[in-house]
Amino acid sequence: MKDRFVYVLLILGSLLFFATPALSLNAFDSCMLKAIQNASSDMTIGELKAECRKEQAAVQKNVTETDSSDRADKGYTFSNRLKEDEKNILRPFSLMAHKPNYILFGAYNHNGFDPSLHQEQYSNPSLSAKHVESQFQLSIKSPLVVDLFKQNIDIYAAYTNLSFWQVYNSEFSSPFREINHEPEAWIQFNPAEIKAFAIKNSRNRIGFVHQSNGKGGILSRSWNRVYLSMLFEKNNFTFSIKPWLRIPEDAENDDNPNITDYLGHYHVRFGYKLSDHTFSMMLRNNLESGFSKGAMELGWSFPLWKYNFIKGYVHYFSGYGHSLIDYDNYINSIGVGVLLTDIL
Repeated sequence: MKDRFVYVLLILGSLLFFATPALSLNAFDSCMLKAIQNASSDMTIGELKAECRKEQAAVQKNVTETDSSDRADKGYTFSNRLKEDEKNILRPFSLMAHKPNYILFGAYNHNGFDPSLHQEQYSNPSLSAKHVESQFQLSIKSPLVVDLFKQNIDIYAAYTNLSFWQVYNSEFSSPFREINHEPEAWIQFNPAEIKAFAIKNSRNRIGFVHQSNGKGGILSRSWNRVYLSMLFEKNNFTFSIKPWLRIPEDAENDDNPNITDYLGHYHVRFGYKLSDHTFSMMLRNNLESGFSKGAMELGWSFPLWKYNFIKGYVHYFSGYGHSLIDYDNYINSIGVGVLLTDIL
């Protein structure tokens, strides 16, 4: 029995030994072996070599052209991000990042938060809010229809949760001061190589979005919009514009009839990637309001040593519309935390 076991080991070892060279043959050697097996009896070795060299030259030319095509788009940072999404879009039950996902461990608001509405809602004049709170955003999307009518048109749905947590306000049991819920759906058009002056139109959307804070009484805030979003990029720089139209509500059901006075009818976003650092800026309602009721948001994400799963994040906001409950209050806030998914 022992001898049989040794023989089996010897046979397996021999197979591995002789199989290894065959697996490690280069493309030319493989071509020659295949050609010898299939060649007619009157073909010479020189003719077989010439055929294999010709085949290898054609393969190399195709690889070079493919590499050149990849390099032509390699400089477009956002396009590379879209290609990563395309790898996941056909996987069942796939959830992808929509907006940036982040946690600010501490966000300091210089002006403070107005607690008067909460005091009135809960009949507690002692309620107060700390200047420092935690802020986090969870944003996911999933494809509903891919390549509709085979015209490079996709339909998506997404959900974004933006929460403001008074985690350091232990006097009042560290409550969530505000939670904004934002479900949306859109039709996405991915233009095929629309470029002008090396500026590429990479993504266009037409969608519907609902935003509310899920509260009742005088704290209730909500609105519905239809929007158009267009994104352009050049190398590591991106620019997007998103105009919207609010869907009217009955006066008796409208919790915030003047919200467009503060949030306007559009915003623009800029993004720039420098090595592993990403800088972003959002401007909203500045020109429309004569710079009296606008908003600016700045972001900087940066690597944390050699850890690839999260990045450091600094977030600054100045203006109106920081959250739904504060849409008509001026907020000047800066926060530090970590970013889980970036814009670029």
